[in-house]
Amino acid sequence: MMAINSNLVIFDLDGTLYEGTDHFDYYARHLQAKVSLDKQEAFYREYEQMKKGKHLVSIGKVYDVRRDLVLTINPIDLFVTAAYRWDGEKITDEQLQTFYPGAQQFDFDHLVAIGDGWWLPFACAKHYGVSDCYSSYLATKEFMVSDDFKIEQLPGLREFLLKLRKDSNIVLMTNSDREDVGRLLKELDLEGVFEHIITSAKKPTYTKGLIEHLIEQYKVKPEEVVSIGDNFINEIAPALSLGLKAIYIQPNGHDSEVENLTVVPSVTACY
Repeated sequence: MMAINSNLVIFDLDGTLYEGTDHFDYYARHLQAKVSLDKQEAFYREYEQMKKGKHLVSIGKVYDVRRDLVLTINPIDLFVTAAYRWDGEKITDEQLQTFYPGAQQFDFDHLVAIGDGWWLPFACAKHYGVSDCYSSYLATKEFMVSDDFKIEQLPGLREFLLKLRKDSNIVLMTNSDREDVGRLLKELDLEGVFEHIITSAKKPTYTKGLIEHLIEQYKVKPEEVVSIGDNFINEIAPALSLGLKAIYIQPNGHDSEVENLTVVPSVTACY
């Protein structure tokens, strides 16, 4: 149990306020069907290795779709420190500087930050030649509103958030669209909990700007704000760079100690 003493707390949704992974596997299976028959087994085998952290592609990396390269970045300044071909071969320093000079800007098509489980099957599918991943994403979203998909509520979460709200302003900031967010909050019994909800946030591209807007709106200092999420690039690194505190939800821990950063296996560790 830990105390959150902040005037403003910004929560992510997917992977933070619920923790299931069935939808990622469904997405992967849908993408697998688009891979050529002779490579479908290899596709899913590599995806399973990614989930276990036994593959070059992993949470925290960046995938360059056009060059089919897997990048290691400094999550604070967004400089690329190394780049590898799919087979693990490291590209030369000269190529690295030519391809990735300065801080990088991520998008959802070409230079993709692999911050959570959605992007593992995406990167794998792109490597195996799948051009259309979006229709599979939409199919997965449809699966998530069907009777076949169940989201488990985290015990005590609603009570924790309502208690936190008595002393802090709590905001939800997510890349999910408004319709999905409304449905998910209902299923999670979190309707009416957040006083401010930002949907379709397009993190990490707009994370800093949105945080700065919230700081101004709530008239707080950066050190009085905490960002809580499971995606280091989307929610944690931008917050730390602005002087916020951050709580990183990562069951496997984090490689290094960072000032103002707390790492927990689940949001339930916060209460």
